[in-house]
Amino acid sequence: MMKYLLIAGWLLGSLAAKAQPKEVPQQTMQAVYESVKTPYKYGLVLVPDNSTGKIDCPSVFRKGKYWYMTYIVFEGRGYETWLARSSNLLQWKTLGSIMRFSDTADWDNNQKAGYIALQDNRWGGSYRLQSFDNRYWMSYIGGKDRGYESGPLAIGMAYTAGDIASVHSWQRLNSPVLTAGDADARWWENKKLFKSSVIRDKKRTTGYPFVMYYNANGDTSRNTPKWRWFERIGMAVSDDMVHWKRFGTDPVVHHRIGITGDGVVQRMKGLWVMFYFGAFWEERKDAFNRFACSYDLVHWTDWNGEDLVKPSMPYDAKYAHKSFVVKHRGVVYHFYCAVDEKDRRGIAVATSVDKGKSAVSFK
Repeated sequence: MMKYLLIAGWLLGSLAAKAQPKEVPQQTMQAVYESVKTPYKYGLVLVPDNSTGKIDCPSVFRKGKYWYMTYIVFEGRGYETWLARSSNLLQWKTLGSIMRFSDTADWDNNQKAGYIALQDNRWGGSYRLQSFDNRYWMSYIGGKDRGYESGPLAIGMAYTAGDIASVHSWQRLNSPVLTAGDADARWWENKKLFKSSVIRDKKRTTGYPFVMYYNANGDTSRNTPKWRWFERIGMAVSDDMVHWKRFGTDPVVHHRIGITGDGVVQRMKGLWVMFYFGAFWEERKDAFNRFACSYDLVHWTDWNGEDLVKPSMPYDAKYAHKSFVVKHRGVVYHFYCAVDEKDRRGIAVATSVDKGKSAVSFK
């Protein structure tokens, strides 16, 4: 009976989309939740090589018979971007670095945290990366200061004409495409820019073929407790992946307090679904994964139900956040950054069916 109610709710949501495209009914949101939930925690799949390292921000794509994951590594100096490979989405082998530190005066010499772009974003689709201008692309956080997210951070673009499944250095544009100091930077993004995700929208819903979602830190209300860290998700658009301009004035997904960040978008039955993480909302001290939905890529309706993933195990007791979700052969895999009480960070996965338990643990 529940199955038919969910299907009916989905259909009602589709009809509502035509009449009221700015808001997605919660019955449609419930159907999405039932489609994406992953109640079984498999455990860690990648951990740092040593006790001081941190692994973060998984991005998963497919090429040929293998799955690949880009992720970022911090070992004291700043962020680098690495690549791993898997045949089954559960066991992963590290291949090497694809964006390393630069011993130069470049604007991004000490921070290069990359995220795949232009993926086949159909829910349950191929998850292959698509090229533009004969290149594959990544957006990334860049910065010149040493340390954990230290100093000014901006968004850059990297690209390669080579094999995306092999370890080699991706090339980068000479300057960032968005910074907190830009003349058109909005009130909520005038301090630091963080993770970005770029999709190709062939229908040009916004008037542009390429849409970027990114989170940033900026000004807050005078009545806000000073210890709270705010991040919000906004938009930028482009015709060529090189020149970007901000879209709209306000964030498109945000909350009254705390962090709303790292949005990754997929297309599900005529609906856009954004997986993102929240942290430090109201009285919460943890970090957790959520989702929002949209008909037009601009107006987003937030899910008001249970978290998709939240802290519950020793390896993610502090934070369970920064999601990347794929559906393959009827199984949903929800990759996320797991942080334990000792502040060790690794990549974990939860699944929609019981896949057993991982043998990987923090060192």
